Amino acid sequence: MTPEQIIRNFFEEVRSGKNPDYSNQLMSEQVLAHQITSEEEQTVLRTPKDYAEHVREMIEAYGNYSLEIQELLVQGQKVYVRWKQVGTHVGVVDGYQPTGLPITQMTSAVYKIEDEKISEYWIQIDRLGVQKQLEYNKTIE
Repeated sequence: MTPEQIIRNFFEEVRSGKNPDYSNQLMSEQVLAHQITSEEEQTVLRTPKDYAEHVREMIEAYGNYSLEIQELLVQGQKVYVRWKQVGTHVGVVDGYQPTGLPITQMTSAVYKIEDEKISEYWIQIDRLGVQKQLEYNKTIE
């Protein structure tokens, strides 16, 4: 599979919540996950099992969310993806009790492919945008 095919499969099967356990087919045994929050980079080590659990946590928080890839660029073994995820606030998120209202999350990431598997990624999530929606939803519930 090409890097683009691997990432498209990852989004269609794993990141979408459709089949989180398929992560073991698309991710290396250990993946470096660089997460940028408020201009501060944090690197964590993820396994396919950890990532599947992370996706299940998103489903608990946002229900069966939709995910739309808005941009995908490939350069060698790296794939850049920007996507929009829309769900419903059905679980506790950052201390906010469920409101049943929609939540939109904008995210982008660069995935590095080695030996036909995701070995590393750099991700940025518009956490402030999510926070503002949670605060707003709390005021109108």
